[in-house]
Amino acid sequence: MAQDESSNLVSTRWLADHLNAPDVRILDASWYLPAEGRDGRAEYEAGHIPGARFFDIDEISDTASALPHMAPPVEKFISRIRAMGIGDGHRVIVYDGAGLFSAARVWWLFRLFGKSDVAVLDGGLPKWKAEGHPLEDMPPVMRDRHFTARRDASRVKDVTQVAASAKLGDFQIVDARSPARFRGEEKEARPGLRSGHIPGSKNVYYKDLLNADGTMANTGSLRAAFEKAGVDLGKPVITSCGSGVTAAILSLALEQLGLHNHALYDGSWAEWGMYGDLKVETG
Repeated sequence: MAQDESSNLVSTRWLADHLNAPDVRILDASWYLPAEGRDGRAEYEAGHIPGARFFDIDEISDTASALPHMAPPVEKFISRIRAMGIGDGHRVIVYDGAGLFSAARVWWLFRLFGKSDVAVLDGGLPKWKAEGHPLEDMPPVMRDRHFTARRDASRVKDVTQVAASAKLGDFQIVDARSPARFRGEEKEARPGLRSGHIPGSKNVYYKDLLNADGTMANTGSLRAAFEKAGVDLGKPVITSCGSGVTAAILSLALEQLGLHNHALYDGSWAEWGMYGDLKVETG
């Protein structure tokens, strides 16, 4: 079994050293906001880390939901992961083309379905390429493997649970969106969504948790960012964002701090901002 340097993050150097390890499986989880005009799958096909499979965040989701890329049913997750040749006993490394963005969402999905042996490539594909590591443009040969999963309900919250927490204050709600979106000063890109934030929630912009090269900041800086926003790290947290992607970066940062009492609001602002009977704060 290839040993990692962190249970949640591995460096490009670590991955380069373990690229051919038989127990390592690599996933390209590149996903971009529509305004960026980038196609994750097309970029994967043009060049990816050797051996990487493509994880389609929009397809490996609950496609019956009107909300974007909600967590899929466990049976669908198992089916897709098995088809990618990932099974029990494999160490899963997830990366994306932005540095550290959508990979955290897939890391969270694996944790939601009970797999703890999963980590994000710190700095992602940009750092890998900048250091001159190899790429390939052919997909790997994949053989179906047995994969066991069980949904851990403690890792996710729905709108009813979040509304209760907003009222009772039993969980702190922490929003990863930009300060302008959080304050309601910037119009939401998704049609029909109000601007603002969940009452009582706090704002930790996900970019404030990252270094300039797309790697995650050190634990001292992570702790300072949460505390500056008024988050009590001794109390449980619900992470949120626009559609459940960058919220996972907050979740990853909390894990890096050794904190495990947190859950992700899967519907996030795409859901909360849609319902007129849910209160919204601005400013």
